[in-house]
Amino acid sequence: MRFSPNFLDEIRSRLSVSQVVGRKVALKKAGREYRGLSPFKAEKSPSFFVNDQKGFYHCFASGEHGDIFTFLMKTEGLDFPEAVERLAAEAGVPMPKQPERNVEQEDERERLYRLLEASAAFFENSLRGGLGLEARRYLEGRGLAAETIASFRLGFAPNSRSALSAHLKSKGFSPADMATAGMLIAGDDIPEPYDRFRNRVMFPILDLKGRVIAFGGRALDKNAPAKYLNSPETPLFHKGHILFNAARARTASHDRNRVVVVEGYMDVVALAEAGFPEAVAPLGTAFTEDQLMLLWRFAPEPVLCFDGDAAGQKAADRAVEVALPWVKPGFSVSFAFLPNGLDPDDLVRQQGASAMSDILAKTRPLIDVLWAREVKAQPADTPEQRAALEARLKALASTIQDPTVRAYYGRELRDRLYQLGRERSSARFASLSGRTEALKGQASYARPIAPPDWRGRERSRLSGGDRRYPGRNGSVSAVLPIASPELVSHFQSISPREALILKTLLNHPWLIDEHCEAIAEIEFAAPSLSALRDEVLAVHARQNSLDSVTLRTQLSKSGVAKVVDLVAQTITHASDRFAEPDASATDVEAAWDHILALHQRQAALGRALKAAEEAWYRDCTEEAEIRLLDIKRQIARDSAMEQMDDVFDQPDEDASEVKRAG
Repeated sequence: MRFSPNFLDEIRSRLSVSQVVGRKVALKKAGREYRGLSPFKAEKSPSFFVNDQKGFYHCFASGEHGDIFTFLMKTEGLDFPEAVERLAAEAGVPMPKQPERNVEQEDERERLYRLLEASAAFFENSLRGGLGLEARRYLEGRGLAAETIASFRLGFAPNSRSALSAHLKSKGFSPADMATAGMLIAGDDIPEPYDRFRNRVMFPILDLKGRVIAFGGRALDKNAPAKYLNSPETPLFHKGHILFNAARARTASHDRNRVVVVEGYMDVVALAEAGFPEAVAPLGTAFTEDQLMLLWRFAPEPVLCFDGDAAGQKAADRAVEVALPWVKPGFSVSFAFLPNGLDPDDLVRQQGASAMSDILAKTRPLIDVLWAREVKAQPADTPEQRAALEARLKALASTIQDPTVRAYYGRELRDRLYQLGRERSSARFASLSGRTEALKGQASYARPIAPPDWRGRERSRLSGGDRRYPGRNGSVSAVLPIASPELVSHFQSISPREALILKTLLNHPWLIDEHCEAIAEIEFAAPSLSALRDEVLAVHARQNSLDSVTLRTQLSKSGVAKVVDLVAQTITHASDRFAEPDASATDVEAAWDHILALHQRQAALGRALKAAEEAWYRDCTEEAEIRLLDIKRQIARDSAMEQMDDVFDQPDEDASEVKRAG
């Protein structure tokens, strides 16, 4: 319905923002405004302001902004017409006349509301009477207090084919109206109409305005064909559009920023009594899109709570299918799973409210439940099986209507597929160690599980030791350095070889004259070394004839002075004599070409290794395996050669120690 601006302004003029907001937020005067804690976000310092003169509120914590109508919509889950109707009644402003509608249809709806209210009162009285003894015992056995029974207006339908219809007839309602409201079963093939609900505990179902629109009945007879029986579809009641306890839960959900969806009426009642008034339940049908839209009016991420049995898992799977297409920025669902064999009613009665709180504290996001379902559905051990998994996940993600969320799901699922492939392929690769012995040109190799970051002798130097893995015939296949804990941070920040390159430049800046372009193109893993290299080149550009002292003086005045010190601390090995200031130009030039070529080769091998590993994890083909092993052999060979260079380049006293150790 459209409302005229004059009508809305009249309501605003009679109700101040502080008056409406003050019912939910404790406001304090602050100059011309009022200030309080945000009702939209937990906070300790007030950032919520109300300005009556301008007619709006603003929350700096959440960005929420609006007038009195917006406030009711945001805090109580009302739609705009409901908010207008509520505030118009409070302000004493008559609602505008409705457009002409079918009078008979309006009269019918009003009669049905009155008929269902009379039915609810009849059931309540029956529960309190002598015929309701068994029903009262049942409810008491479920641990419900009298206050809870009264709050939910629980009742009892007598074991009679005509008790309710006779009562309604005495109130002036016709059999046709009783049948239309779903309370009487009638038809051309039924000679004598009879009451739909008999010998059942009755749960009234309310619309969002708190009006009775239908019933759910729990059989007391263990042999009854249906344990639970619900009203049929009627002009007032559409099962997939409403939730049990929605009217009561709406305010609680906004206060707690949470709504919990469980499977049964009794679960809702038990949870409400245990301190979870935000609980709701579907009405005997599977979770629907309309119910999801209703839940999002209560809270942005409803918690779907399912029993921990096979039926509960199936219900969760159906809920995934329903929710996935409609998720949007800031709005989704999460899942909570109960211990196997327990429903919420059982849980709170056996273990208390804290057990339910623990369950709700461990919710799982929609994407986790979706992923677990698809991975569990079929094996994903081979590339073909993972390809099938990828196809299923792509098809599911494509159903998401919001393009932004769809893109994020696609990215997240690709990442998970990649990680799954790495895990499964690593396990398979480990089992192939015997088979690799038969590969052509087999040489010593390192296993690709948790592949090491091959740094050669620099790692070995800093770590103070190494671990050698035996290859074929007892040969050394690879040298894996053992890093001491105190040096891990150095490994992560500066490579010794990279530090050695910079130290050489610092002590022999004349190299820049002939190798300026090559130096500018060096790829450093550590950003700090890249910054130092750039500053060295900048100093060189300003002063071509550089010596080491002048260069270091200039660098000490810049922001890279600490990096210079770190380079000096990183390189401590005596075999790097060419990097020292007193080394001859011939030795420096030869060593520079060697170390620069080695660095470039190691960088290229590192990139190739990463690509080969990804190809193996992705495809698991023999060709990918051979390629990976070949690169591993090259890295191992280069590492061994560096180790040999390190031994033969040592000063005489070190070489003597090696000789004696041998």
